Amino acid sequence: MTTDILVERADAVMTMTFNRPGRKNAITAAMYQTMTDALVEAQGDTSVRAILIRGSAGIFSAGNDLEDFMKSPPVGETPPVIQFLRTICAAEKPLVAAVAGPAVGVGTTMLLHCDLVYAADNASFSLPFTQLGLCPEAASSLLLQRVAGYQGAAEKLLLGEAFDAAEAHRMGFVNRVLPAAEVEAFAASQAAKLAALPASSLRVTKSLMKRASQQELQTQIAEEAVHFGKMLLAPEAREAFKAFFEKRKPDFRQFD
Repeated sequence: MTTDILVERADAVMTMTFNRPGRKNAITAAMYQTMTDALVEAQGDTSVRAILIRGSAGIFSAGNDLEDFMKSPPVGETPPVIQFLRTICAAEKPLVAAVAGPAVGVGTTMLLHCDLVYAADNASFSLPFTQLGLCPEAASSLLLQRVAGYQGAAEKLLLGEAFDAAEAHRMGFVNRVLPAAEVEAFAASQAAKLAALPASSLRVTKSLMKRASQQELQTQIAEEAVHFGKMLLAPEAREAFKAFFEKRKPDFRQFD
């Protein structure tokens, strides 16, 4: 358990809050484990009927903590990040996200597994995997093109450039864009609406919508993880991470 993730329960809604604003809510292995444990616990807790994910201090998440990644590369089949991705993908209860400020890497890809996503007008999204010498994760190589079309997904995943909330809404993975001062309260109210509905109806409806693709998504997560783990240890990623810490532009011209 880490205090970098706050887990609270109120009125049948479990809220998970990224609580590491000093590091822009960058996610460590310990944070992934806490979120996984919370999701698993919520699954078996009949008093929890909806789940809300949000950031703190006007930031959703800067994605993976690169220092933590370098110290403990997430290789193999069961590192905390993979456990989290598998768990959020298979979550049976409704997932609502409130996104303000930056949502980088997994901060964006996890949203593809949420049922309702509400973004502040100051939210920004980015999938900078290729810029780091890596590949997509969280089945985003499959899910993003399903909501945005192949070319829309290719632009975001191949170039890795940031885009705003209005574009995320046009792409189809953000339900609504709201003023920054209103997004968390609105998302919480939507989660409360879900929590007031029959749990069995929500569970069956979500299952019917997701059942056909569940195995495919889990397979994609596993396949991406294999490539991601190998690429994380490759020279291109080492150059990208070194350049990040040295605050310079990486030079990939030396690699084929």
